[in-house]
Amino acid sequence: MAVLPIIVAPDPRLKRIAEPVAKVDAETRRLMDDMLETMYKAPGIGLAAPQVGVLQRVIVIDLAREDEKPQPLRMANPELIWVSDEDAVYNEGCLSLPEHYADVTRPAAIKVRYIDHENEIRELEADGLLATCIQHEMDHLEGILFVDHLTALKRNIILRKLLKAKKSAPVSA
Repeated sequence: MAVLPIIVAPDPRLKRIAEPVAKVDAETRRLMDDMLETMYKAPGIGLAAPQVGVLQRVIVIDLAREDEKPQPLRMANPELIWVSDEDAVYNEGCLSLPEHYADVTRPAAIKVRYIDHENEIRELEADGLLATCIQHEMDHLEGILFVDHLTALKRNIILRKLLKAKKSAPVSA
């Protein structure tokens, strides 16, 4: 497994739409494993392939705390097949927007269909933080960042701060 570089916004690669995975094979499983290792090291609870420069519809999630046994979810081609009428608000952050957080409103419960790491079609009902995390990562597959759910003023403030941090960061060789 390898730790992959995470793309930080603003970056046009984060705004592109990911391509469906034809089938979950050894290469896709390796990508999922590398993404999990990258996410754990960051540390984070979710990561989408476009965040590591791979335009494939692949996301990984693990809500287990550091003192708990990992419970990774590996999803290819996730699609929402049901969303609740009730909404929930969570204070979201993102590995591609480090140290920035904002309240985002999303459906409180969902049902998602996806292909797992064994190339099997699965369905999962989720609510709470898991539902929010799945929707957040699925947004990345459409080129949507959590700041795109905010007002233009809040979004622009965050993106300007990230751009300023990028410009003042030392250049790595």
